[in-house]
Amino acid sequence: MTTEPQRLTILLVPEHILNADPVSVEDSAVRSAVVEATGETGETGCPRFAGDGIVADVDLRTRTVEALLVDGSELDYGLSARVAP
Repeated sequence: MTTEPQRLTILLVPEHILNADPVSVEDSAVRSAVVEATGETGETGCPRFAGDGIVADVDLRTRTVEALLVDGSELDYGLSARVAP
């Protein structure tokens, strides 16, 4: 039995919101997606998650999004990806 999460929520937020409290980050997201573990390891060496048009490599230890594609493209300038608390 694995203790690693099989489902996460990825939030895309404007970079100027990142130092706000976690509730503000969730409320300020311009897009969110529930992603599920694919069982693959991404280019970064982290587990890959996918769903709702988002593919993300997530470092589960630090809950950091290490790589991300949104609808097949890189993230737009001025946005950042976060794993929801």
